[in-house]
Parts: sequence; C-alpha cells; structure tokens
Amino acid sequence: MMSDLRLVLFDVDGTLVDSQGAIVGAMTAAFTALELPVPSREEILSIVGLSLPVAIAQLVPDLAPELQAGVVQGYKNAYKSAREAGGAAHSPLYPGAREVLDVLNAVPEYLLGVATGKSQRGLDELIKAHALTCFVTRQVADHHPSKPHPSMVMTAMAETGVAPAQTVMIGDTSYDIDMGRAAGVTTIAVDWGFHAAERLGADHVITSFAQLPPLLNKIWKG
Repeated sequence: MMSDLRLVLFDVDGTLVDSQGAIVGAMTAAFTALELPVPSREEILSIVGLSLPVAIAQLVPDLAPELQAGVVQGYKNAYKSAREAGGAAHSPLYPGAREVLDVLNAVPEYLLGVATGKSQRGLDELIKAHALTCFVTRQVADHHPSKPHPSMVMTAMAETGVAPAQTVMIGDTSYDIDMGRAAGVTTIAVDWGFHAAERLGADHVITSFAQLPPLLNKIWKG
C-alpha cells in the first residue's frame, strides 16, 4: 500500500560523497583563470549545497555579474575535467555510505532519493562512477530553486506519493536541514560534512552511517 512507503532523501556533497578536494580545486581553478583572488577553503566549503550561481553570488557578492558568470562557467569546466580524469576517485563515497544504501534499499517499504545542489549532468556522472542505481527520485539544481527552498523535497514526495510524516531529509549543511524543515519532514544531520552538525538544529544527528538504519526504525516505529 502507498501509505506503507517511507522516503529517505540524501544530500550528496558532504553527505554521501567526500567532494571537498574536488570542489576546492575546481573553485580555485575558476578564480585563478580570471585572475581573481581565490577565496579561502573555509569560505568555499561554507557555500557547498547551494546551487552554483547562488553559491558564487554569496561567495563574492561585490563581483560584477559578468565575472560571477565567468566563475560559474570556469568552475563547471574545471570540475568536469577533473572528474573525467579522476573517475570515481574524484569524489569518493564516505565510509559506510554504500553499505547503508544497500541495507536501506533492501527494505521493501523504503524508497531512496537524492536532493542535491549538483547539476543533472554532475549527478548522472557520479551515479555512473559509483554504480548507485538505488535512487528512485533524483532532484537536482537544474530543475529547482536553490536550497533551502523546499521544492526538491516537495517534488520528491510528489513523485513517490509519500507524505511528509513518512519522509526524512539527510544532509550536512544548514541548507539541507532548513530545506527539510520547510517541507515539513524529519531532518537528520551528519557530523562529517561541511557545516558543524550541532549548529544545524536538525531533529537528529548521526556520527556514522551505521547509526542510520536503527534511527529510521526508531523514527517510524509503530
């Protein structure tokens, strides 16, 4: 029955995959190519999760729009080149990620999905590189307002027919948690990502993927 289904939504960068090096590298290349001062690593990682044009505008708000657009394109080019050169190693899965996806995917009532600031092409390439075929709904930046707008989560629930009470959003940034909260779903923060988990105000915090299956059982018991 449709009412038996549970929707488990994951952010990607900083939650499922460790893309810190890839993101900082591509951003550094983009700014360097335009002979602009390169933001610090901390500044770059603080905007991960936002859609790329929004992220750049927040990172360098005083930069002329045409230069912001140049940074966006430069980032895309650099990230694509590095991804093609590095394959799956370009953005490795965090420890335990594949195992927990396999465990959750084996539960008949669970539907798995992603809500990410990545582009459609970026997500498709990542899924191909890691053979992640378990996601039945895939929400990307191309088709939605940037996080923390709830559009991605609302669309994922509409596609799967799952209600907010039976949905969780798992992420590592305030953008993920605020998005989930705005959509009325239970939020779970991971403590290994780009923002300090204790500051996110999530309903739950996990320190390893091994904690996720029992936590979901607890959330949805009865």
